[in-house]
This record gives sequence, structure tokens and C-alpha cells, in this order.
Amino acid sequence: MKKVIFGVLLTSLFFSCKNTKQTQLNFLDEFVLADSISFQNSIIGGLSGVDYANDAYYFVVDDARNPRFLKAKISIKQNKIETVDFENVVFLNDTTTSYYKENVLDLESIFVNSETEEVYFVGEGSINTDKSPTIFKTDLNGNFIDAYELPKSLNDNKKIKHNAVFEGSSKSLDGKGFWVAMEGPLTTDGEDPTFTKASSPVRITYFDKTSKKATKQFAYQLEHITKPSKGNINLNGVTSILEYKENHFFIIERTYQSGYGSHGNIVRIFEAVIDKETTNILNMDSLKVSAFIPLKKRLLLNFEELNNQLTEGIIDNIEGLTFGPKLANGNQSLLLIADDNFQVYGKQLNQFILLEIVH
Repeated sequence: MKKVIFGVLLTSLFFSCKNTKQTQLNFLDEFVLADSISFQNSIIGGLSGVDYANDAYYFVVDDARNPRFLKAKISIKQNKIETVDFENVVFLNDTTTSYYKENVLDLESIFVNSETEEVYFVGEGSINTDKSPTIFKTDLNGNFIDAYELPKSLNDNKKIKHNAVFEGSSKSLDGKGFWVAMEGPLTTDGEDPTFTKASSPVRITYFDKTSKKATKQFAYQLEHITKPSKGNINLNGVTSILEYKENHFFIIERTYQSGYGSHGNIVRIFEAVIDKETTNILNMDSLKVSAFIPLKKRLLLNFEELNNQLTEGIIDNIEGLTFGPKLANGNQSLLLIADDNFQVYGKQLNQFILLEIVH
């Protein structure tokens, strides 16, 4: 008999402690950048990941044909996003290594080491053409430095679903490594989320910077889809992850459903926690047949409740999440960004969302 331990009861017990101040997220502002802006021989769009380092914002562009990242300054005053000014675009076209030519650089997430100024990327590869997902770092000029070894659980492309691979990453607060999240479950781990509740665990992996290998891995259970289908695309997955306190994460789940036009996204932010009970699944080949305890999770924000504060009531394809500056009241801000897919699938927004963390 299959034995899978779900985190529902554990989650309710964990987060129901009385007299415990729970983290909250408050919506502050939305800023929409015009689409298809030409900038330094490229188009601004496809913003799939973002990081804040050394007073600048770095955005990875989801364009496998021309992989690149952008540097920008964002002015935030009185809890409002005033301006977004792009300063530079860096193309990954290093001629001194074959790594870029040998791999499909379908990049989804970015973070920058503030001290070394090394830029880290995670990408989905191209599972349909048997090109593995990637984790690597460059310098600020886009020159390749090094790549990270995938763990056994993630190095078999036959177990990975196309376009459900590495989607989010986060610096670790211990400074010794970083986290990488899958968007969807492996075929051997669980089912894709549907309208019924089922087991849909995605793997979140910790990579050690020194050994360049994965040293631990945990399961995070995706939510089921809450709206009825109208078209042939109905999916939910993790698009971004951010460690905000040791072993405590903000995780974005984005549902996309065709048939709803510009209102096809449901975006929710969860708090998820690794504790001493959470199972290290690094050496588990299949979560369908193995017992495990996933991260405990709690819903923090559902953008369906903020439609009246957003442009045309649209929450778009939110794929990036980072810390912003400290606010005037001393609270930490968060910045979210949407990938507009370069308008390939119809009207979408270069949407920036500003949130406040309240403890």
C-alpha cells in the first residue's frame, strides 16, 4: 500500500499556536511598465526572475534563443514604486567555454552574490529534446564560471516533465549555499494538480557552494486548482521561492488556465517551513512509494482578493520574488515581477507588485 504522509494536520497544528505572532504580507502598490520597450538591442519583457543586490535589481529574461539578464534601478518612495530604470543588458555569449553551446539556457531564476558579484542562474533546459536543466554561475559580464552537479533524483530527464523543471531559486541565509525549487512534480513523485486534492509534491533542493553538490532536499505539496476549466491548459506550480528566515520561505504558486483571457492566473503566496520533522528526501527515488513529511505551509496572500487594486483586475504571470529596500516604518519590502511572455500569447503585463512584510 502506498504510504504518503500529508502535511495538512501537521500544518494546522504548527501554525495554530496561541500567542505566536504570525508573519503577514500587505499589498502596497502596483507598477506596470509599458510592453515591448526596445533597450540595448533587445526587448524588455519575459522577466522571469529578480534579485536585489548592492542597491540594484537584476532580472533574468526567459528567452532561450538569446539568454540575458538586465540590471535596473527602482525608486520606491512612500510605499510606492515611482520609476523602473533599466541600466544595462548582459548577453550570455561567452566564447571561451562550450557550456552555453552544449546546453539549452531556458533561464528562469537569478540571484547575485553581493560580495563576489557572481551571478547565479537556474534553467529548465529542454526535456523534450533531452537537454538537462542547468544551475550555473557567471560574472557580471555574463562569462561562465562554474556549474553545479544535479543530484541523482533530478538527473534523469525521463522522470522530469517538460516545462515543469527548475523555476525558482533563493540565496540561503546561512551564506553557505542556495535553494532551488522545481515547478511541478517528477513523474515518479506525484500527479499534476487538478480540481481534486491529490499528492503533488515538488522538490526543493539545497546546494552547497563549496562542494557544488546538493546536500539536502525536501518536498513541498502544491495546492489543487480552484477554478473550473474553460480551455485545455490547467496547471499549477511553484514559480518563485525566497528564504526570509532560516528554513522559512515565501513560495509563490501560480495557477494558469486557458480560456479566461487576461484573467487566467491565480497567484498565491505561502509561508513554508522546514523543521526537525520534515523529511530529507534527497536519496528517495520516488515519493509515490516512500513515506515523507513535507514542508508545513500556510496561505499568506491570494491575489484574487486584490483584484480591485490591480490594473483591469489582472494579476499576471508572477514568476519573480525578491527583497526590496526597508520601508520608512522599518518593515522589509518585497518586490514581485511578472513574465509577460513578450506578448506571444496575447495581452500580458510587465507587472511589478510591492508588498510589505509584517511580523
